[in-house]
Amino acid sequence: MKYYDLIGDIHGHADELIKLLLHLGYEETADGYRHESHQVIFLGDFIDRGAHLAQHTKLLHIVMQMVDSGAALAVMGNHEFNALTYHTEHNGLFLRPHTKKNTDQHQAFLNEYEHDASSKQRVLDFFYSLPVWLELEGLRVVHACWDAHHIDAFRQISPSAKLDPALLIEAATKGTAAYDAIERLLKGVEVELPAGVTFADKDKHPRSAVRVQWWKQDAIHLGDVALPLDLNIGDAADLPLASLPESIPFYSEDQRPCFIGHYWLDGTPAPLTSNVACLDYSVAKEGKLVAYRWRGEQTLKKANFTHP
Repeated sequence: MKYYDLIGDIHGHADELIKLLLHLGYEETADGYRHESHQVIFLGDFIDRGAHLAQHTKLLHIVMQMVDSGAALAVMGNHEFNALTYHTEHNGLFLRPHTKKNTDQHQAFLNEYEHDASSKQRVLDFFYSLPVWLELEGLRVVHACWDAHHIDAFRQISPSAKLDPALLIEAATKGTAAYDAIERLLKGVEVELPAGVTFADKDKHPRSAVRVQWWKQDAIHLGDVALPLDLNIGDAADLPLASLPESIPFYSEDQRPCFIGHYWLDGTPAPLTSNVACLDYSVAKEGKLVAYRWRGEQTLKKANFTHP
């Protein structure tokens, strides 16, 4: 069985990645960073945020070199999917509209690649090579949510679990099975709030749907699972989960460990359940870049989280 170091959302912070790799005992070689007994698994969201750092080209060089040399595996995050749709035209329109909101979110990437078409295409080709999930001996990896129904549906469309240009168009089109799968696997479970109830997200944009902790299986009300943890959704917090139109997947404790990113956690890293761990600890919001050192255990351990 292989040993893996799973690393959460990096969002352009190349220097933080280098610090973490060195902390984990990786050494820089002619083929990139390597470890004699461990392999990295990146959980996606390599890009966006961190515009003031201008480290996207540096970061993607490290990541792509490690993947190409076999020193790392990686899955797609929602920001990689968004980048593909932002830069892809279909019937004269971009799949991800170039609104101010979408462009602002992607600006850190644009700052470094907008005038270098060949380098940008190499990066976009790399994003196409990323599977939406990994199912390996002893563990599973997906960016936001392990939902067996949507994984099975997407596997029927793409046995490799990867996108291609035609499937990207389908995955960006509401009402398709590919769209529903990508929304769930890369963005998580979202629940529409009652009419008139909104809140401001981390970028100060108004939201009428709330992310939920799909791994929290003993919850009864919407307020028990709403994210972020201190979110005020008023009387909607008392809505019984059983009354919601959205289905929340069940991940039982007898399933292999599942590693996710995406959720902008803070505080001291620890497992979410005995077999689910999030590794996104908000490095782009003055948090930390976190890894989990996995050596085959089926019950996840707080002690195996690490950061410089």
